[in-house]
Amino acid sequence: VQLQASGGGLVQARGSLRLSCAAAGRTYSHYHMGWFRQAPGKEREFVAAISWSGTSTYYADSVKGRFAVSRDNAKSTVYLQMNSLTPEDTAVYYCATRNSRRLGWSARERDSYDYWGQGTLVTVSS
Repeated sequence: VQLQASGGGLVQARGSLRLSCAAAGRTYSHYHMGWFRQAPGKEREFVAAISWSGTSTYYADSVKGRFAVSRDNAKSTVYLQMNSLTPEDTAVYYCATRNSRRLGWSARERDSYDYWGQGTLVTVSS
């Protein structure tokens, strides 16, 4: 599975951005999807995830109520709508995926994902 993340950029605090992650190569609808981010000098951390069916979503406490993850299986794309951005949200954002037929998915764990996109940079200015 190849993942292509896009939509990053420079935004002022309290602004919004929508990230996209397009998948190619396999039957996308069978895959769980996750978003992670990595700020300079910090470890990659969980942001949000959505199950293959879209019925279950998960969020880090730091983004709950501000970010929303969704997917369009017809377009093989997952989205991360980010609102009320703060400078602390500045990071490279990565999408990741795991085949739902492989049991044991843990949405918040990096090691639970098999494929990663290249990342898209989000910079929030104060």
